[in-house]
Amino acid sequence: MLFLAKTVIFNRLLNFYNMAKVRDILEVKGYAVYSVEPTVTVYHAIERMCEKNIGGLVIVENGKMVGIFTERDYARKLILKGKSSKDTLINELMTQNVITVTPETTIEECMWLMSDKKFRHLPVVNEYDDLVGVISISDVVRNIINEQKSIIQHLEHYITGAQ
Repeated sequence: MLFLAKTVIFNRLLNFYNMAKVRDILEVKGYAVYSVEPTVTVYHAIERMCEKNIGGLVIVENGKMVGIFTERDYARKLILKGKSSKDTLINELMTQNVITVTPETTIEECMWLMSDKKFRHLPVVNEYDDLVGVISISDVVRNIINEQKSIIQHLEHYITGAQ
């Protein structure tokens, strides 16, 4: 009987972990989205990224997301090709056809996408395809660590009988 009770509690904790969603990250992190238009120079975009201490920018034209630009794009598509950041427009380097998630996407799904597709930023869109946030691999990892701490605390409280 005790084993059954422990199994039930453990399964509930695992379900709690699996239910973590993108909205949980955004509620803590905030919904700020940093963006530039596709006609700005790469230099301007990098300045903005430094100013905001972020690794990627959403590229927005006429209120709609048309791409994303990250530090990885800068390194692989500009530096290694010998282009100038002051002469190159962001639309030449941005990643188009961006994969997005919704606030209801699970953290587990985000981890899988980021690992499988090898990228570090996921724009978040609502049911109307409006951009409502951006999460990074750091946000996902931080959420998982916090969830694991919570699970450990619940298990410790259960095992020790603490309230």
